[in-house]
Amino acid sequence: MGLRSKDVLSILEDKTRDYQEKIALGTRDSFGWKEFTYKGIGQLSRKVARYIIDELNVPKGERLAILSESKPEYATAVFASALSGMVTVPLDVKLTKYELKSILMDAQPTFIFASQQYIDTARELKNEIPSIKYIFVLDQHSKNADAVNVYDVPDIYNAKWRRRSSKSTAFIIYTSGTTGQPKGVEITFANITSQLEDLGYALDEILGGKQVRALSILPMNHLFEMTVGFCTFLNYGFSVYYTQSLKPKDILGIMQEKKVEFMIVVPAFLKLLKAGIESELKNAPKITQILFQTMYHIAKFIPSYGIKKILFKKIHDKFGGNFIGCISGGAPLDVNVGRFFERLGIKVYQGYGLSETSPVVSVNTDKRSVLASVGRPLKHFEARIDSQTGELQLKGPSVMKGYHNQPELTAEVIDPDGWLHTGDIAKIDKDGHIYITGRIKNMIVLQGGKKVFPEEVETVLEKGENFAEVCVFGSVRSFGSKDGAEEVVAVVVPKEDLYKNHTNEEVEAMVKADVKTLSMQLTQYKRPSSVYVLKEALPKTTTRKVKRNEVKKLVNA
Repeated sequence: MGLRSKDVLSILEDKTRDYQEKIALGTRDSFGWKEFTYKGIGQLSRKVARYIIDELNVPKGERLAILSESKPEYATAVFASALSGMVTVPLDVKLTKYELKSILMDAQPTFIFASQQYIDTARELKNEIPSIKYIFVLDQHSKNADAVNVYDVPDIYNAKWRRRSSKSTAFIIYTSGTTGQPKGVEITFANITSQLEDLGYALDEILGGKQVRALSILPMNHLFEMTVGFCTFLNYGFSVYYTQSLKPKDILGIMQEKKVEFMIVVPAFLKLLKAGIESELKNAPKITQILFQTMYHIAKFIPSYGIKKILFKKIHDKFGGNFIGCISGGAPLDVNVGRFFERLGIKVYQGYGLSETSPVVSVNTDKRSVLASVGRPLKHFEARIDSQTGELQLKGPSVMKGYHNQPELTAEVIDPDGWLHTGDIAKIDKDGHIYITGRIKNMIVLQGGKKVFPEEVETVLEKGENFAEVCVFGSVRSFGSKDGAEEVVAVVVPKEDLYKNHTNEEVEAMVKADVKTLSMQLTQYKRPSSVYVLKEALPKTTTRKVKRNEVKKLVNA
């Protein structure tokens, strides 16, 4: 699946021509199914880009932010941005306005493209951020006096498209929002085309050159979805369907209706599907349960996915009967969950990556039996392990340009020889397969693959007037439905004088109430789920840095 051209505008041109009347993107709204052909998306994108270039005369290199749920019109914003020479800044719709403002003050966009659902937030941001001059709305039937509707711009489809160098920034992907300086990963056009090429080889191994119908369930601001589920899938002529609901019942409905064959998922989604199948089995007649267990045991010895599909036909019918499998990434895959689907005849390809690598580093396409491996590095990556720390280091054309406006931070992760220090601890076997075994960084990875930076939570909690010190870290649960998943834990040392007028119990209650109030500035998943109150000062290094791991030990003890 090689690329004819490595220039993004030429690729867009090629694909629109190659797959003209084929369905590119679809979603179901209150009016029913709305499907766009490759030609249709191409035309809508072109007329919006032409409007930006010729009527608004916005210079090349400005920023275009997108605040919207996943939908076909999202593509219009991304492609119009590329055609008119802009840098695209996809935003996480789950962030609070406070977090979004912090990101946009750093990105300084001229445009904000929003869906009707988020238009009010877009308006508030425009009022507070001087760089934002225009709001575009991405819904066909929406009328807003202060916003341009993408459907209503004049139907003129040609302009002098603005080519930019392959080294220039295509996307700025923000991985956190509330620290003094948000972390924006700059992804270049060359990074993206390298991913397209590398993922083409991986998809060839997985699908054998077949064009498929895919279901998209991850948000578009997630680089994994943007690069693989959007750019790569469209590059190879797939049809991608969006769902607004993550309820298994709704997802299975779309899979049946659209005969979905492939997906990009996070491990938490697979866990949810497995639990759904198991709970249905629990309620089935005893004979059905015995039959399933017998077939499940036999399937262990059957290499053919076709035969497994026949054995578990009822389950496959629930998935629409056409589902081949999925690439799982964003967080480590629970091997038992992977094995469960493999036994049923559904392939699970574990991948690994990080925003800083645009993002995919490897996909396990070749060692089906070793589910714990994330596979070999993609074609253009070099990988090595630091003999001192065990850290995985990577080099290749998909490594980011750097962090936006943060040269010092960039120099911390990309060394002078171009090796990216991932912060992940790994081993590489003799065949080149990578196994991720741990993390050096403090980053907390929650069950759904969402990442929380402790420093970000600390910045918000440190505003507590009654708090002397704050430390945040991830603690692994060992019970309940989130067994093995990390949760966000906050440790607070209150100011001494609080104890003069209050009992220990009262102080603890006050601290917990303050943490709860302050946490409202954070997206829900970043809020601490456990709060510990300590009387004594936290252990520190000579340079007064809190020793996070020692605090963790204190709490666990």
